[in-house]
Amino acid sequence: MNLNGYDYQRVQGADDVSINVASLGSGPPVVLLHGFPQTHLMWRHVAADLAADHTVIMPDLRGYGDSDKPADTGLTYSKRTMAADVVAVAKAFGHDRFALVGHDRGAHVAFRAGLDHPDAVTHLAALDVLPTLDTWDVMRGTTAVVGFHLYLMAQPPGLAEELIGARPDEFFGHFLDIWSQSPFPADIREAYLKASRDAVTSIIADYRATATIDVEHDTASRDAGVHLRMPVTVLQQDWGAALGFDAEALWRKWAPDLDHGTVSCGHFMAEEAPDVVAGAIRALLTR
Repeated sequence: MNLNGYDYQRVQGADDVSINVASLGSGPPVVLLHGFPQTHLMWRHVAADLAADHTVIMPDLRGYGDSDKPADTGLTYSKRTMAADVVAVAKAFGHDRFALVGHDRGAHVAFRAGLDHPDAVTHLAALDVLPTLDTWDVMRGTTAVVGFHLYLMAQPPGLAEELIGARPDEFFGHFLDIWSQSPFPADIREAYLKASRDAVTSIIADYRATATIDVEHDTASRDAGVHLRMPVTVLQQDWGAALGFDAEALWRKWAPDLDHGTVSCGHFMAEEAPDVVAGAIRALLTR
C-alpha cells in the first residue's frame, strides 16, 4: 500500500539491501522510522504536518514492508546494521546530516544510529521504548508478561517461526488491537497484517537481535561511556510508573540533553495523537 502524493523509490542500504522509501516535502531533512507491526504508513499524519517545511523521509526498515528481507547471518538485523541503512538512505537523498525519529523498533534503530553516527544525527526522538539494556533490566517477575513476545522471538531459530507463521494474523493483530486505544482504519490494519505475514522470519530476526548482538553492542557502548550527544526527545506511555521504574532517569543516563514526556494515548501515538507527536518533533528541532 502506497500513500497518495508521496514519492516512492528504492535506495541501497548497507550490504546491498534495497530499502523502500517514501518521501514528501522540501527543507531540512527528518527521517521517520516505523515500529512493530507496522510500516512507513504509520507516519502518514505526522509526515503531512512536517512536510510543510521539511523533507520527510520514511523508509520501511529492512525486513519490513516492501524493503528487502535478507536471510539472517547474526549481524543482518543488528540495530548497528539497520542504522547504517538509515545513514545510507539519507545520503541517497543528499543529506549527510538529518533529524531522526523512531517509534518502537524504529526507536531502537534510531538509538543506535545516534550512538554510532553522532555527526550525522542532529536531533533524535524516540517514541514509547526504553534503551535495549534497560528494557531487559526492568522486565522481570509477573510484569514481564506484557513483553512475552520479546522472549518468544528471542529463542533460537525454529520455534517462533513455526508458531507465528502458523497464525500470523492472530499474532500480529493481537498487538494492533491491545496496544491501541482506538481501532485502526480497516485498510491500514489489513496493510499492516499483510506486510507482517509476508515478513515473519525477518521480523523475528530483528527481535532476536535485540536479545543477542544488540545487547553486546549496547553493553560495549555503555561500558565505554558513549552517550547520545544530540538533543533527544522521548515520548512514552506512563508504563514506567505502572511497572515500577523511572523511565526518564533510565533515558537520561544515555541522553544528557533530554526532554522526556508521557502521553495519554495508546502505544501507536503517531496515529492516535499525531498533533502531539508532530508538536514534540517540531519543539525538538528548535533545540
